[in-house]
Amino acid sequence: MNTLSIEAIYTLQFVNQTKKSIFLTGKAGTGKTTLLKEIINTTHKNTVVVAPTGIAALNAGGVTIHSMFQLPFATFIPDHKDITSFSSSIKIENRSSLLRHFKMNAIKRSVIRNMELLIIDEVSMLRADVLDAIDFMMRKTRKIEKPFGGVQVIFIGDLLQLPPVVKQVEWQVLRNYYSGMFFFNAQVMQQFPPLYIELSKIYRQSDTVFIELLNNLRKNKITRENIVLLNKYVEPNFNAKENKGYISLTTHNAKANEINQQSLQDLKGKLYTYLPDIVGDFPEKIFPIDEKLELKIGAQVMFIKNDLSIDKQYFNGKMGVIESLSKEEILIHFPEENKTIEVEKYEWENVRFKVNESTKEIEEEVIGTFVHYPIKLAWAITVHKSQGLTFEKAALDVSQVFAPGQAYVALSRLRSLEGLVLLSPLQMNGISSDENVLNYASNKATEDDLKNSLVIEKQYFILEYLSKGFQFKEVIQEWRNHFYSYKSEESKSIKAKHLDWVTIQYEKIIVLEIPSEKFLLQLQSIFNKEIIDNEFIKERCDAAFNYFFKPLDTIFEDLLFKIEEIKRTKNAKAYFNELIVLEELLLSVIIQLAKARIIAKLLFEEKEINKENLYSNEIKNYKSDKLELVKERFKKENSTLIDDEEHSVSYYERPKKKKTKKDKKSTIEETLELFKEHLSIPEIAKKRKLTEATIYNHFTKLIQMEVIEISEILSNDKIIALTKAFKSYENEGLAQLKEAYGEAFSWDELKLFRATLK
Repeated sequence: MNTLSIEAIYTLQFVNQTKKSIFLTGKAGTGKTTLLKEIINTTHKNTVVVAPTGIAALNAGGVTIHSMFQLPFATFIPDHKDITSFSSSIKIENRSSLLRHFKMNAIKRSVIRNMELLIIDEVSMLRADVLDAIDFMMRKTRKIEKPFGGVQVIFIGDLLQLPPVVKQVEWQVLRNYYSGMFFFNAQVMQQFPPLYIELSKIYRQSDTVFIELLNNLRKNKITRENIVLLNKYVEPNFNAKENKGYISLTTHNAKANEINQQSLQDLKGKLYTYLPDIVGDFPEKIFPIDEKLELKIGAQVMFIKNDLSIDKQYFNGKMGVIESLSKEEILIHFPEENKTIEVEKYEWENVRFKVNESTKEIEEEVIGTFVHYPIKLAWAITVHKSQGLTFEKAALDVSQVFAPGQAYVALSRLRSLEGLVLLSPLQMNGISSDENVLNYASNKATEDDLKNSLVIEKQYFILEYLSKGFQFKEVIQEWRNHFYSYKSEESKSIKAKHLDWVTIQYEKIIVLEIPSEKFLLQLQSIFNKEIIDNEFIKERCDAAFNYFFKPLDTIFEDLLFKIEEIKRTKNAKAYFNELIVLEELLLSVIIQLAKARIIAKLLFEEKEINKENLYSNEIKNYKSDKLELVKERFKKENSTLIDDEEHSVSYYERPKKKKTKKDKKSTIEETLELFKEHLSIPEIAKKRKLTEATIYNHFTKLIQMEVIEISEILSNDKIIALTKAFKSYENEGLAQLKEAYGEAFSWDELKLFRATLK
């Protein structure tokens, strides 16, 4: 974000420097989505993003709530009472029934246990009972009886826009437990309310009169002057089709579809149909756009994504007119700018979260891609689907508003009143805001509240973070259990043969228990003082790190060495799995210890606690470096075993060495990286779960950016032939060239060469 508002700055500080849960809200156009991206890019915490619906999750770069927490689609009752007495017309779950048929794979369980920050986007649609179910499942999975299992939660959304959907028959049951169905009505929210932060700076509108009107509409305090002003824009006979650049906003899907299909049908000329490239796992229910895109020259269209390139030629909601169509090319004209651009396909990724076993960080894994043109017919759109979009001109047909906040959503899509047309007067009795929501809004934190709360919460967070770094009770107990388990083994068993080894390791780790407890008490006493000495904290943490790290590091190396041995031993899989549990827990402890030392240093240096400042190559590469060292040592001490490796037993696939990276690379950078590893275009496409056409499009961009040469992709003969073909090319579309040369050049080759001219 170029200029952060004071509320946005505080939000980032609370995310990175505290564990306080936050409700982040703001009027339409205040940059909630932009701030969400900033949080994800800058937080040092293991983060998972979820949303109530598949489309919302896809737009936020996350997964659905029900998928992440393995929740059934049902009404959730937050107790253990018998559920057979309730209505049979709806499916009901309670805490007991959820646990009874709860199944979660190891990947998801690991993600939830390693999670530090949960972001729930579009929280206005989240029901109170579902949030209580999330809280319950997280406590049980993490085995921590704190709200959400001790995870910080950021709730993002505007409660005066899309409300949660609850059937009347469901409410008859739920009203016995809840005063309302918004997320803040959940029992966990009533007991542990989040900090309420509202973004106030509006980026979409600048006209103070229009902003005041929207605020009044939002709060259900519309004035007579507001009504007189709005009535000036009523034009019942306005024809949006005859006025280019206007989009009709309606309240019902059927009406919007009818307008779009009829308008397309009225155009003369050939109908072109475009379908997406879908690779991997990308279910239809989360398609971000209609699968079939039907267009004719002259069709009015709208972009549904921002231009990710440096050119920034379009934005989410920008309107244009189809100028030219062919099988592989769509040209759109922007009349007001008198500019024509070629539309490039957009890549949507379906992701799942997993834990990197070397760093214990939560990472995204792409499991499927959906590549399509990011446009749709735009003579009309529903108010619901317009959320998040910005229009210069719109004709509003909201006479049948059926939910609180819909009129506000519709009007707030516009940059100014100049582009507004009302097809009928607004019916004020149909747009009342939910009193439940307006009352909750009184909890909004002031700047003084944020300032004071940050000081307290930051201190609590640092103490807890440092304490966690020097807390070894769990890992010591795991080693204790493991050590005593040898007593029950038969003397000739595989495990029993390693009793001497485990005794040595157990004795090394057990001696850390009392010093650890003493240091934790010392930390507590330091933070209990009225004035906290940051220099003293750093000094004590450095000394404690030096004391604890060496023995833990030695035990970890010896453990990896033992695993290297056991994985080559026949009939030892059960023992191997026991050692892997120890290895995972010990690695987490060592990583946390190293991070605690960095936190103490940042505190002393008065630096921000964020992703950049907490990044450490030593931590990132700790396990992989240690594995390399162990393997070399093992080779020297067990050359005969190594020589016979192809016949040895292995209980797991040798992990591939992970490349370290600070931030998520762009899709083009990922393709370039694979290209530098000498992978072919088909190989890159397969690895990235994309089509070859999409990879060619990446190379077009890379050539245009002068990162690679076209000679690295095409043969010299082909380049010479293309040079001749493009001799009289004057920057029009490629359709004419393709038609003239037929199969001599593919569309990809034409696009690659054109990139050299720009």
